[in-house]
Amino acid sequence: MSHDAMTPGPRDSRSTSHGGGRNRRGTPRKRRRGLKITLSIVLVLLLAAGGTVWWLYSHLDKNIKGVDINKALGDDRPEKLPTSGQNLLVLGSDSRAGAENKALGGGGSVGGARSDTAMVVHIPEGRSRAVAVSIPRDTLVTRPECTKADGSTTPSANRVIFNSVYSQVGPACVVKTVEKMSGVRIDHYLEINFAGFKDLVDAIGGVTVDVPQDIHDTSSGLDLTAGPHKLDGTQSLSYVRTRHGIGDGSDLGRIGLQQQFLLALLSEVKSQDLLSSPTNSYKIANSATKSLTTDSGLASLKSLAEFARSMNGVDPSTMETIMLPVEYDKQDPNRVVAAQPQSGDLWKAIRKDGTIPESAKKSPATGG
Repeated sequence: MSHDAMTPGPRDSRSTSHGGGRNRRGTPRKRRRGLKITLSIVLVLLLAAGGTVWWLYSHLDKNIKGVDINKALGDDRPEKLPTSGQNLLVLGSDSRAGAENKALGGGGSVGGARSDTAMVVHIPEGRSRAVAVSIPRDTLVTRPECTKADGSTTPSANRVIFNSVYSQVGPACVVKTVEKMSGVRIDHYLEINFAGFKDLVDAIGGVTVDVPQDIHDTSSGLDLTAGPHKLDGTQSLSYVRTRHGIGDGSDLGRIGLQQQFLLALLSEVKSQDLLSSPTNSYKIANSATKSLTTDSGLASLKSLAEFARSMNGVDPSTMETIMLPVEYDKQDPNRVVAAQPQSGDLWKAIRKDGTIPESAKKSPATGG
């Protein structure tokens, strides 16, 4: 996934060894590096493979859609601090565009798209650990004045549901909203839709998760007992979107499942010997890129590969997942608002690339 990509940490990739196939160029270091990175590592492998033909590269490159976030936001943004690492806004979009997305979204009369899942992923400067902060979709926020894709302006509005910003104004306004609420400069934007998520999971052969409790969601049809299960793409999508089958039925209950699944997905990709199967590598890369939208700075195979290399030291097994501390809104108990001082302390630590206080990881509203 170059701008201002971070420098890899001091961890030497040669210290990690994996079994499996030989590197196409016969360089163990390249092979080990390839198995350490998550989704975008597939792109690096394809670029490095000597036998990769141009039309494959061109096809994957054209799959990626770009959004010029910097142009849309202008200069009214948080300052980029020299020690603030890298910050990515990752969205799972419930777009109904296309027959496959509409079917996976449940069809019906719902139109447009919303940010069904939102995470700010912070990679500290020069370290191997990353932090993912989930923003509940039902959080009431102040949406700043934003410019739409057609050049028209949408005025600022208070008490707007976070996941509605995407459908009302577009992805650039989601980035601006996150920057305004957090004071964190977002370096890159990544979005994957329903169909892309499903196809990616199927391409890697499924993902095993340890289901924390029995889930019986009559809305999605998801029916799982507590314990380990290997989920295919359709089941995985239901798992990360279920809200009626766990907790109090709110968005808060499923955030833990989303974070758990993210780590399991990254670990599954990391564990696979992608170099021994160029065909499977291409299949995964095609699934990952064809439903991927990024900021224009990452909207090419080359840029994604360079970004992946810059995160060489990041190990998904050490990623910390946190839900933005929220509390139930006093006017509408079906909505939540950022809890203070917890959320302020959390964003401050991320802005300064500092240690997150334990108190800033606890949310008054849990969805339990």
